[in-house]
Amino acid sequence: MDKRISRVTLRVRGYHLDGYGHVNNARYLEFLEEGRWGYFDDRPELARHFASGNPALVAVNLNINYRQAAVAGDDLEVLTRVAELGSRSARMYQEIRRIGDGQQITDADLTFVLLDVHAKQSMAIEGEIRQALEPLVLPKET
Repeated sequence: MDKRISRVTLRVRGYHLDGYGHVNNARYLEFLEEGRWGYFDDRPELARHFASGNPALVAVNLNINYRQAAVAGDDLEVLTRVAELGSRSARMYQEIRRIGDGQQITDADLTFVLLDVHAKQSMAIEGEIRQALEPLVLPKET
């Protein structure tokens, strides 16, 4: 697997399910967030830029496509990568796939900005943070 992609695995548990017996749509938000945490865990040199809490990496848009249902006992992998880097925002692309058959369960695009917590405004992605992010960009396949 390309080293610009982070992989986190998890097992679907009963408490993830809704009344229809499949993963509740809101749980996918948690699975995707776990994938993003894993992305930064895998890249401590990048994470250190956000360790102080300023700047903060803030989600401003999230689009999820639900492709298939996941059910209790499914082992899933969350694949995360930076797909696009702009001057004031960036986009992460994430997929959740079933381990074993590789079927895509969901995919999502998350746009984030850097927030100057003290000034309470977004800031340009530049300097050391940009230099840390640039080599990690892996555009989404079309």
